[in-house]
Amino acid sequence: QVQLVESGGGLVQPGGSLRLSCAASGFTFSNYHINWYRQAPGKERELVASITTIGGRTNYADSVKGRFTVSRDNAKNLAYLQMNSLKPEDTAVYYCSARHRITGSTFWGQGTQVTVSS
Repeated sequence: QVQLVESGGGLVQPGGSLRLSCAASGFTFSNYHINWYRQAPGKERELVASITTIGGRTNYADSVKGRFTVSRDNAKNLAYLQMNSLKPEDTAVYYCSARHRITGSTFWGQGTQVTVSS
């Protein structure tokens, strides 16, 4: 059974940090690019960060560049999103998705809420 499970969300003050995790099971994790998206209330889902399969090339939305870091551990079937210097506008549900490097087949997690507020 294919699963992507995000964890690590929560409430944090502006300027704080959180690390989101994405645990994968039921498929060959190393064959999939990992993307982190977020969706704030009333807004469209936004691609925040991505990391390729082997090689681990990364890409970031301008809004998070320099503050967020995406990484992966193929041996543990885990991906991470380290979020530093958080701002209230980072408040959203964050989703992990896995996209096959050849077929484009995509899986989604259920999302984890991140709230940045004082």
